Amino acid sequence: MLDVVDRIRAEIHKVVVGQEKMIESLLIGLICQGHILLEGVPGLAKTTTINALAKTLGLDFKRVQFTPDLLPTDIIGTEIYDPTTNSFKIKKGPVFTNLLLADEINRAPAKVQSALLEVMQERQVTIGDHSFKIDLPFLVMATQNPVEQEGAYELPEAQLDRFLMKVVVGYNTKAEELEIARRVSNNSFEPINQVATIKDLEEVRKEAMAVHLDPEVEKYIIEIIFATREPSKYGLGSLEDYIEFGASPRASIDMYKASRAVAYIKGQDFVSPIEIAYIAKEILRHRIILSYEAEAEGITQDMIIEKVLAAVPIP
Repeated sequence: MLDVVDRIRAEIHKVVVGQEKMIESLLIGLICQGHILLEGVPGLAKTTTINALAKTLGLDFKRVQFTPDLLPTDIIGTEIYDPTTNSFKIKKGPVFTNLLLADEINRAPAKVQSALLEVMQERQVTIGDHSFKIDLPFLVMATQNPVEQEGAYELPEAQLDRFLMKVVVGYNTKAEELEIARRVSNNSFEPINQVATIKDLEEVRKEAMAVHLDPEVEKYIIEIIFATREPSKYGLGSLEDYIEFGASPRASIDMYKASRAVAYIKGQDFVSPIEIAYIAKEILRHRIILSYEAEAEGITQDMIIEKVLAAVPIP
């Protein structure tokens, strides 16, 4: 079923030039049933890519533009009084879909972002006294602008931890940007076709999760996670003052799943330490909470992850 992944990738490239890492990360999210957070400045095709992905699978797709005046009920729905029946009825929000694009998620305050906590973890929504299960597959694909930008808020730690991966989207190369300019000016983008079904996606998921993970590689994953929590035990005492909180247990679970998905996409039937290192930053960068000292000295999560990978012995 690996050809399904290749077909989806080819369709997305009809409207997206370059950005291989972003496209691959969205595919990993689909395979692992994990939510993806994309960070980058406006205009890097984040929304276009997610929309194209939904079309390739024929999935229901909804988009919510997060703004400072957005309310939680605008996302999950609310109870509305019906005077004709003298009763309340449920009006479901855009969260009832397969792919939810939370565009510029950090433009809204924490109380609105927190409205997604239940549905991201439990795949259900509670409105009033009623709980509703969300149809699967259900994935939140969120985009955010760099926090330094005006009008952007930090996402709550509890919500960040629910994202499988945080992908930093960079600019295209010169050649790619020239190709984009030519396509837009000539209006030469091809239409997206559905090339796979939910059933195909389930088969891909089964095959990917059957990829072999050696016990030594499993231990390697756990050692990396623990090195972010207890750096001094791994000869990284210099990081003690920079890490407020290390990666959570969800990081171990997500790295375990995502490494299999990466190996599968590469056409391998086993996971090597190379796949672990390949996705380490995306899995960990939003789960390591920095101290004030780190922020003051310009230390980033990516720098810490690089030091951790260098310190933990490779099996």
